Amino acid sequence: MTTAHRHTYAPTRMFSSRSLPAHTVLKFRRSGQASTKEIEQRDLRAELLEAEAAYFSKKNDPYDIKKISQNDESLKIDDPKIKRVKILEETRLIDADYDGDDKDEKNEDSENSEDEDDEDETAELLRELDKIRRERAEEKERSEREKALQNEEQREREIATGNPLLNLTSKDFSVKRRWDDDVIFKNQAKGISDIPKKEFVNDLLRTEFHRKFMKRYK
Repeated sequence: MTTAHRHTYAPTRMFSSRSLPAHTVLKFRRSGQASTKEIEQRDLRAELLEAEAAYFSKKNDPYDIKKISQNDESLKIDDPKIKRVKILEETRLIDADYDGDDKDEKNEDSENSEDEDDEDETAELLRELDKIRRERAEEKERSEREKALQNEEQREREIATGNPLLNLTSKDFSVKRRWDDDVIFKNQAKGISDIPKKEFVNDLLRTEFHRKFMKRYK
């Protein structure tokens, strides 16, 4: 038995997934996720110094490390990490000073030769630049001279052709046989043939077949 005749006092309702409650659980930081207690227990200054020392050791710049170690007087010397970093800095500075003495003479000679090469290159570049500027100026002057010559020739040509007395070009002086050879209504039937052309007309009363039929049976 069907129930379609019954009244629907409480119809079905649709709910969207976006209207349902979500994020009902509050999440907390776990161990290993940089909580406040873990950050308080870490020695961030020592970690920063160690990272900077590693960076400058790759960069091979002893002066920056010396400045960092002198400015950072508030560090605790008892920390083993800081001791290890300082020992590494001192050994690397000693090696750098020893190698620097041998390289000073070579650097001076190479710098002098590089300075001479730079001076020669700059002089050559200046000469090349002057040559380019001179060529551009000559090209501009030549183009302006050619343009002025063309304008002068054009002006003379216009003067010669503009005056009808000086214009000696051949003209057609043939005389007509009659005065009415070129009138409008005399030659209007020229070029019209008696044979009609086959053309498509979208009207049955004006077609060629209908005209022939009417002429035949009228």
